[in-house]
Amino acid sequence: MVEWDIRKLQILRTLRERGTVTATAEALRMTPSAVSQQLTNLAKQVGVPLLEAQGRRVRLTDAARLVLRHAEAVFEQLERADAELTAYRHGDVGEVRVGAFSTAVPALVVPAVRALRRTAPGVAVRVREAEAGEAYELLAAGDVDLALSLAAQAPAVGDGRFTRVELLADPLDVALPKGHALATAAGLRLADLAGEDWIFGGSGPWSDITRGACEAAGFSPRQGHSAAGWTAILAMVEAGMGVALVPRMAAVARDGVVARDGVVARDGIVARDGVVARDGVVMRDGVVMRELGEQRPVRHVVAAVRKGGEDAPAVGRVLAALWETASRTHEGRPVP
Repeated sequence: MVEWDIRKLQILRTLRERGTVTATAEALRMTPSAVSQQLTNLAKQVGVPLLEAQGRRVRLTDAARLVLRHAEAVFEQLERADAELTAYRHGDVGEVRVGAFSTAVPALVVPAVRALRRTAPGVAVRVREAEAGEAYELLAAGDVDLALSLAAQAPAVGDGRFTRVELLADPLDVALPKGHALATAAGLRLADLAGEDWIFGGSGPWSDITRGACEAAGFSPRQGHSAAGWTAILAMVEAGMGVALVPRMAAVARDGVVARDGVVARDGIVARDGVVARDGVVMRDGVVMRELGEQRPVRHVVAAVRKGGEDAPAVGRVLAALWETASRTHEGRPVP
């Protein structure tokens, strides 16, 4: 099989376009003797004459035109490759695998993906839902390129394996039964709920966050029930079995919520089973979500990549989209 030399094919192509060896040499910034030598070598490689004398000039043989006919397809493909590489260098194409905890997927990842579809449609994002701590394990193992987790579950800031980007301080609201004495109280503070039964998981990040927030408010929460899923937690709150802290990203739907026939539709997502929106607060089956004022507790959401991974253009694009999404989150506090 012939060992094709792209540079020699380019010289032959330029000769066809320019007509003379001298003009070809000028266009390619070569000497005429170098052009002639390269074409002679190409003829030897393919085993057929490529040029024939025509007076003081040369013209391409039929074999040369045959070679160029096939070479054009090669040049076209190389142009595409060059364009794609340019796009890759600018972060316009590529695949990024994202591991994210459950509430971060609809609140941050999905809006970021929607934005990327408009600004960088060549960037494909593959999402893998994972517990906050597991996301870092996936990142370290190379199973994802970017992890969304909670600062409380992240490795130490000085861990040399990762680069961390703080995205958002997500406020924690308190879920109360609709008929609770403090459901409509003005200036509600977390400390006002010190005597309540609390609903949270027996272990894991949410248990740590709930206990930490309550202890910072001056009391140790009395755990009435243990549950990890928001559906179960809010169902027990509705039944008057206790109260719970709920992250804003997970529970509250505001702005653009439309209630129709007892069904709340927000951004194309339909919530049923008696969900009602009133005055910007979503009440689900008798659950009232209350803010806790300026001293409200928060959980910190962070993104992380393997050290040096932030230099990959597509990863940088996804990080930027997540940052923009977090910065537009009017219910949280973007981290500067």
